[in-house]
Amino acid sequence: MNRKILEEYLNSLEQRGIPGCDCAVIYKHEQVFRHTVGYADAQRKKPLTANTTYWLYSATKLFTCTAVMQLIEKGLIGLDSPVSDYLPEYKNLTVKTDRGIVPAKNPMTIRHLLSMQSGLNYNLDAPSILKIKKETNNQATTRQVIAALANEPLDFEPGTHFQYSLSHDVLGAVIEVVSGQRLGEYFKKNIFEPLGMKNTGFELTPERKANMSDLFSFDMNTMTSTPVPNHNRYVLTRNYESGGAGLISTVDDYLLFLDAMCHGGTSKDGYRLLSKESIDLMRRDQLNEVSKKDFDLFGRHGYSYGLGVRTLIEKEKSGVKSPLGEFGWDGAAGAYALIDVTNNLAIFYIQHVLQCGYVYNVIHPKVRDLTYEMLGL
Repeated sequence: MNRKILEEYLNSLEQRGIPGCDCAVIYKHEQVFRHTVGYADAQRKKPLTANTTYWLYSATKLFTCTAVMQLIEKGLIGLDSPVSDYLPEYKNLTVKTDRGIVPAKNPMTIRHLLSMQSGLNYNLDAPSILKIKKETNNQATTRQVIAALANEPLDFEPGTHFQYSLSHDVLGAVIEVVSGQRLGEYFKKNIFEPLGMKNTGFELTPERKANMSDLFSFDMNTMTSTPVPNHNRYVLTRNYESGGAGLISTVDDYLLFLDAMCHGGTSKDGYRLLSKESIDLMRRDQLNEVSKKDFDLFGRHGYSYGLGVRTLIEKEKSGVKSPLGEFGWDGAAGAYALIDVTNNLAIFYIQHVLQCGYVYNVIHPKVRDLTYEMLGL
């Protein structure tokens, strides 16, 4: 195994404005690669370590969608059930049209939320959100915020387009209602503790705060990173647990999750996180031709979108080295998760740099392809 090709690329990222990064590869239940580069602070005094914590941002979504699939397996959630079966506020939705705001014709379903075809958007400053934050002195719970969000008109009829949105935050509220637990508690009991993930959660505990990497913002013109306040704007209130972007974790913890996922849903210790059938369903293309054109704007060449994940559907034109059905997602500060059930392989790469557009179309694809080259797959 030629480790150098990937190590040298990761080392080169410091010269391209990335203060630090950590990358690990799991293959057949074994960690076959790990390389950590750079620093966790702007003063370059604190190297990144295995204990460094990060905001996962949208890499949180994989946990939320896994939790939904668990509840579908138990018969507690229906994939094509209306969201209003669980959140009554979502029964009489409205939608923006050329004629103004009118009642929605299509009911919003759980599948629509998972596949980002709900009609919702990612406006964190929507009037209903600002109103509930003000009324509760910034103390509103996940359930309260998501109930308020139902007052906002949808951007399109559910099921007609793909649009990245607060859909998975809404799923977080669904999980809370169905399970009778707060989202973080459900995650802890059904995902984190069984997998041995001890450093992952929504709460910024003193230990997580002490170990957290500084947060940076990237300037594409100068190719440099500047420290910014270490605040996650997707955590909407003090009591809000964002199923779309709110978790804090470490590389070691995230690998435990990915290891189970890339082995058909079963961990090295034998914990069955999900059935293989559920994982196959997650990575099945869910987009119609119109929605595919919407997703293409993300620049994930060769990929479409499944139930909360990108999924590789075409290799020839894209030149992607991973197999069809490889899936995963990423995060706003540069986290990247790849799950390959065919080869029992998983990759996790993380940096803590916002506004770094080229991480998605340059760094992540390069890390992916160099990993397959390194392993001879």
